Amino acid sequence: MPAQDPQSPVAKKNLPDTCAACHSNPAFLANHQIPFAHPVESYKLSVHGRAVAAGKEDAAACSDCHGSHEIYAGRDARSKVNHWNVPATCGTCHSAIAQVYGQSVHGQAVAKGAKDAPVCTDCHGEHVILAPSDAQSPVNPARVSGAVCTRCHGDARIAARYNLPADRVPTFADSFHGLAERAGSQAVANCASCHGVHNIFPSSDPRSTVNPANLAHTCGNCHAGAGERFAIGPVHVLLESSNEHPVVQFIRRFYLVTIPLAIAFMLLHDLLDLIRKSSGKGRVVNPQEAGFRLNRHFRIAHWLVIFSFPVLVITGFALKFPESAFFHPLLLWEGRFALRGTIHRVAAVVLLAGLGYHIVHLVLNKKARQIISHMAPGLRDLRDLQNMLSYNLGYSKARPVLGEFNYVQKLEYWAFMWGTAVMAATGFMLWFNTLALRYFPKWTLDAATALHYYEAILATLAILIWHMYAVIFDPDVYPLDRVRNSHDSVMAPPPAIHEEKVEGPGESSGKPEPDLDAS
Repeated sequence: MPAQDPQSPVAKKNLPDTCAACHSNPAFLANHQIPFAHPVESYKLSVHGRAVAAGKEDAAACSDCHGSHEIYAGRDARSKVNHWNVPATCGTCHSAIAQVYGQSVHGQAVAKGAKDAPVCTDCHGEHVILAPSDAQSPVNPARVSGAVCTRCHGDARIAARYNLPADRVPTFADSFHGLAERAGSQAVANCASCHGVHNIFPSSDPRSTVNPANLAHTCGNCHAGAGERFAIGPVHVLLESSNEHPVVQFIRRFYLVTIPLAIAFMLLHDLLDLIRKSSGKGRVVNPQEAGFRLNRHFRIAHWLVIFSFPVLVITGFALKFPESAFFHPLLLWEGRFALRGTIHRVAAVVLLAGLGYHIVHLVLNKKARQIISHMAPGLRDLRDLQNMLSYNLGYSKARPVLGEFNYVQKLEYWAFMWGTAVMAATGFMLWFNTLALRYFPKWTLDAATALHYYEAILATLAILIWHMYAVIFDPDVYPLDRVRNSHDSVMAPPPAIHEEKVEGPGESSGKPEPDLDAS
């Protein structure tokens, strides 16, 4: 029967099943040593196969790509699916795209005989060609960078053979765009968002979307106004490379020295204190607890921090380490809704609300300001630290009597205030990145990213090592420090103002509550 007859085995709608009689037969495939697995089944799942099954006459069937009678093996130069002939074969239907591709850096490389240069099937697949909107498609926005571009641009051999920059893949993967894409986001920019899809040209070409003259427009597609006041500058910036901005380099080096030194000091301090107290020589046995030292306003601010800080840590590091199994449940919705980022920003607002509540309390209440005035660091704190280390090391027998607020508490308080200011400033720059790119050069966002990340590491480790020991694992307070007042034997007696009796938790239990801020 003629091919136009719906009953013909070579009618377009029937052709996949006709070919499947042999090419889906395991014995046939094994006998002829055909290495391709499930070609017909894969085709039927593709955008072409579904269109043919739906009766669309202009959709590609087997013979449109492989030929009807003149079918040759793919390695044969006469084959329509030979590597060098694939662009022309696909161009039979996709002529406009084929013309653009032919002028691109990839199409030109193929025309010059570069065997590693990608043709249509290298990016879209061969038989199971899916629509870009399909989550399983290699050119899906959430996969294109990792599943397609990385295959060549992440291959050191190909990079060396064609003198390609070796830093493009790792710098993208560690950028916000790359991290968000690795987490499953489809809204974030990928390689194709900046470099183009088929119209990929060298950055030196005026037609290139990443040509310096076009970069502001390209970035402006997502970040309106980017590059209006300052040039965008280098985008792919490798650590310790010549295009890394000196400020960013300084920030990174500063923290890479500061973090190990600070954490080593905290660990050593806590370990010496624990050893001394575990021996029974330095521990205060069952100190009497007379109530809370700080009133409800201080406690409200503290609770807001307690609730928001762990959430910020978890959701922040989930962005940096999206492949971690620990963060996987948090990232399940990233393809449809930016759950992680939303929770992170809400927690940031709660943390800043706690800080704002604390500041307003200090502004409106004189007695609260008097309390914080005792948190001012001084030379005595250095002497107290020296005396405590001397005592814990066994060089002195008398345990030092610390001030109303000791050096541990002062260090924590001011480190928190400084860290929160840094995290808020850099966090808002990253949150409102479009506004930042409109008024500042791109390297400031790189600096904000570095500051935000390293300060987060320092703050998290400080809380886990320094604060948790002071309020939980210190043998003097275990299992929990309820912030004792003048009855704590390691503190000097507080001023008379601290003995005001106010309504509070102490009233209901029959104990007076010395509150530093009567209200």
